[in-house]
Amino acid sequence: MQLKVPILNLLSSLFIVFATLSVAQETTSLKIIVTTDVHGHILPYDPLERTSRPNSLAQVYSFVMNERVKATHEVILLDNGDILQGDPFVYYYNFIDTAGIHPLARVMNYMAYDAATIGNHDIEAGPAVYNKLIEQFNFPWLGANIIEESTGMPYFRPYTIIERKNVRIAVLGLITPTVPHWLPEELWRGLYFDDMLESARKWTKYIKKYEKPDLLIGLFHSGAPVADYPEGIPAFLEQASRVIAQEVGGFDVVFTGHDHRRWNEFVSNADDSFTLLLGAGSLAHCVGVVDITLSIDPSTKSTRKEIVGNVIELTRLPANAGFLDKFFDYIYPVQDYLNQPVVTLQQPLYSRDALFQNAPFVDLIHHIQLSITGADISFTAPLSFDAVIPSGMINRGAMFNLYRYENQLYTMTMSGREIVDFLEFSYGNWLNHMKNADDHLLNFVRNENAEIIPNAYRRPQTATPHFNYESAAGLIYTVDVSLPPGNRINVESLVCGKDFNPDSTYKVAINSYRASGGGGHLTSGAGIPHDELRNRITWTSGTDLRYLIMHWLRKNGVPESTSSVNWKIVPGEWHTRGMAKDYNKLFGQ
Repeated sequence: MQLKVPILNLLSSLFIVFATLSVAQETTSLKIIVTTDVHGHILPYDPLERTSRPNSLAQVYSFVMNERVKATHEVILLDNGDILQGDPFVYYYNFIDTAGIHPLARVMNYMAYDAATIGNHDIEAGPAVYNKLIEQFNFPWLGANIIEESTGMPYFRPYTIIERKNVRIAVLGLITPTVPHWLPEELWRGLYFDDMLESARKWTKYIKKYEKPDLLIGLFHSGAPVADYPEGIPAFLEQASRVIAQEVGGFDVVFTGHDHRRWNEFVSNADDSFTLLLGAGSLAHCVGVVDITLSIDPSTKSTRKEIVGNVIELTRLPANAGFLDKFFDYIYPVQDYLNQPVVTLQQPLYSRDALFQNAPFVDLIHHIQLSITGADISFTAPLSFDAVIPSGMINRGAMFNLYRYENQLYTMTMSGREIVDFLEFSYGNWLNHMKNADDHLLNFVRNENAEIIPNAYRRPQTATPHFNYESAAGLIYTVDVSLPPGNRINVESLVCGKDFNPDSTYKVAINSYRASGGGGHLTSGAGIPHDELRNRITWTSGTDLRYLIMHWLRKNGVPESTSSVNWKIVPGEWHTRGMAKDYNKLFGQ
């Protein structure tokens, strides 16, 4: 066994396994290309900005075709999930124009994908969409740990065998098991999600025994953070790819997804060997590429494997002309849909303002949620980090910037004490415990030297993502950042003037992600057991919130006042100076 130093670039690595060789050898060169977390970037055109973009499956296909014409290797094309959500293109064909073959199936079949693993946002599209695509894809959609309750068997294909010349390649698909903590049960009813590590152990044993592959590939829609588990590996890890690569023997390559990170490294595994861990980022900016040269002695089956991993940027590659000729016309109905007017906005809305205080961007959503539901209290967060809704006539396209995800609107019951604990949890993750007026307002992640570290997008990394910055409407309250988390929230009253009682029960408007346990606000914060959450839900919209907001605005117009939102951060001077400091840190002058 020998591990060689990287020779291509900083993202390249090389692993060579030697075994006893006889004179006669059969050698096969493979190039495995993987996309992940494409999030609807099918065409090289942004229908919201109405501009071309350099990252889409059209550029991916140019790269794939360049590799397929070479005689030096066999090409295998895989996708690692979360392709069905994020761009209006897929939203339109998921929910508006649903007749016939889904354009995504036409695209991926045309590109000749060999296999894919389903992601959590693909489940979010709902059974009508993913069941349709199971039938329309010309390749298997994998998910070994998604189990059908009625049969105890995987609902999706657990694995597939791909054969190239004399080589059998097994591809095992797994998905992060925390889907029930984020999505309404109606989107996965009749299914449950097994632990990834245990599923990997089960299926690798089966595959080795019955399939006897020459290569074993993990195609896992799950991230790969570096973490220590001194008390043992927790069950149902969200980000389990690295753990599986280390704890389960036999994998030659584990492809990661879900975390939108770029990984390219070898990790030692349970066979005292090494597994390549490779992640290709997101939004079709890159592809993960693994070059494998496999030499097999036909008589003894002894092997020599050369494995090289790369993450290759595609944004300077032109879109494939044949791809555009075949599929670009699909954008025109989408653009017509997005161009339909909704309402006139007198002042622009900026999502960045909502990172630091109550702001019109989020206040509008609060107001609409309370109006639709008649709830006492509303919870919501800014779902866009840096979106602008311009003044003037806004169209349906702007709704995708105002509300990014296909969450539904729910109402649920909570006690006053649970509401306060929910808010303590939210602001505890959101805002720093300021020591003075010159301190940071936002809660940034720091290294051992107390230095703020960057995230994958080279911005200062916050302790929790912006979409977890949950505030409340319907209450008059303050958040004291001079106090430690857990002791910051002071509720004066309901905005209607009634007293707020910790022991009283209130009707709360909340999105389906949060109501399902997403972000931990209800479970870790309010202390409600996850199994109890569904019993607290009293109403569900059955329709995504973006659709509800759009139709409410068409009917009612933009409200002159959002007085139901009444909270502030204190001390006032600390808030003002900390906000200015961190605004500059995140966005510049």
